[in-house]
Amino acid sequence: MLTRLKVSGFKNLMDVDIRFSPFTCIAGANGVGKSNLFDAIQFLSALSDRSLIEAARSIREENEKSRKNPDIRSLFHRVGDEYDTEMSFEAEMLIPKQGIDDLGQGAKASSTFLRYTLIVAYRAEQRFPKSLGTLEILKEELVRIKKYDIQENLLFDYSKQWINSWFESQSQRRVPFISTEGEKYDDDRKIKVHQDSGSSGRDEGGSVGTSRKFLAKTLPRTVLSESNALESPTALLAKREMQSWRILQLEPSSLRESDDFMSDTVLGMDGSHLPATLYRLANDIENLNTGESLDDSEQQIYAQVANTLSELIHDVRSVSIDRDEKRQLLTLMVQGRDGTFHPARALSDGTLRFLALAVLNLDHETQGLLCLEEPENGIHPERIPAILKLLQSIATDANEPVDIDNPLRQVIINTHSPAVVLQVPDDSLVIAELKEIVNNHKRYKGVRFSCLNDTWRTKDEATNIVAKGRLLGYLNPVASNEKIDVNNNGGNPKLKSKKRSRVADRDDIQPYITGFTEAILEL
Repeated sequence: MLTRLKVSGFKNLMDVDIRFSPFTCIAGANGVGKSNLFDAIQFLSALSDRSLIEAARSIREENEKSRKNPDIRSLFHRVGDEYDTEMSFEAEMLIPKQGIDDLGQGAKASSTFLRYTLIVAYRAEQRFPKSLGTLEILKEELVRIKKYDIQENLLFDYSKQWINSWFESQSQRRVPFISTEGEKYDDDRKIKVHQDSGSSGRDEGGSVGTSRKFLAKTLPRTVLSESNALESPTALLAKREMQSWRILQLEPSSLRESDDFMSDTVLGMDGSHLPATLYRLANDIENLNTGESLDDSEQQIYAQVANTLSELIHDVRSVSIDRDEKRQLLTLMVQGRDGTFHPARALSDGTLRFLALAVLNLDHETQGLLCLEEPENGIHPERIPAILKLLQSIATDANEPVDIDNPLRQVIINTHSPAVVLQVPDDSLVIAELKEIVNNHKRYKGVRFSCLNDTWRTKDEATNIVAKGRLLGYLNPVASNEKIDVNNNGGNPKLKSKKRSRVADRDDIQPYITGFTEAILEL
């Protein structure tokens, strides 16, 4: 779970410092940098699993030309044609207590609240000046956050039971798990991995714990990405946590596909393997309650998904998986109240996305951070509260202990929809705005993240408070006193024959808009 992220030098994210709770909604106009924040999270996640260059190339490019000829400088902040040469990240995170490495070896974290710092620089190739250059690690560090610092670092509301259910820490440990030796631009700068076991860097026998050093200048990837269970189990579980930071992009074409019997049984980030995932959940013996048969458990899982879906579509009787033995296919089916069965390929985009989230909510094996862009797409405005309720239920409840029914999951969404902004909890809302910044005699615009006053976020004195006037576009998106010439047809002869007016200009609609505006202005 990502609780705080500082970013500078990545795209238009300069000196950004944003805190996250189990559920966070980031609202802002198109082009301000909401997606850039998601890209920064995705970049950190990719760095925990891939080389520096591969991670850079995995992030979405700004245009078709850059995709064909990828230039890693596109990730760096730019003013005009001049790029910054460094970008820095600092992430505070909660990590799982246990896990396994790539060789199947078990690992147990000695500390579960950590801060990871990474500074990466762009380096042009001296021998090949026309090449695209490379990336170099200037600093990498992983340190524990102590228990008495929790109140300072976790500002959102939580219970002691929630903290105690996931927190572990070596109270005597004084050395980092990963550190950097030498100044930032020294050629002999080293990245050190310190032994995990024992206190103060000592092993269980009392001898001084060992550490390994790597020449930073020649590292093709982060040291964290190479951690293992034997040497550095805590760093390994930090790696596993970062690998779980994913962008959920539910594609209708993937959601409509049937699965064969040998398909993966985990929902893909594009929505693939939805039938196989639901079928696995329905037939998982671990879902059995005492005295319950497998058939009863299967029907209970399908009923839970159907009940959730009925909050979006009232005409739902059941949800099930059709198992075709002849073709060896699993197909998701939804039955209407009239008894008609509809396969996934016949369902609307919004219905499929809602179904995928309902299944994800039941799959306790899916943990970590899920980022969603504009989850309201394809959803009728009246049903937006239902999808927001579902997204919040996917995230961990910080008032209950972390367990199989309350996994350590987190959801971050971005939106520009007034209907979403009006419905999310006030302390979960973050507003993204473009602000003019002057630095080193340069003037440019960067994204700033602000919150509402009188929420937990204001416990941090450095937090920006959004002006009420900035919210009017979300609270009353239709400017009722502004008349727009909808008959300006741009010279299109097909639009000249009929005089048109906006819905907002109708006399019978105006009182509703005006009354709402007056109520907002009283805030």
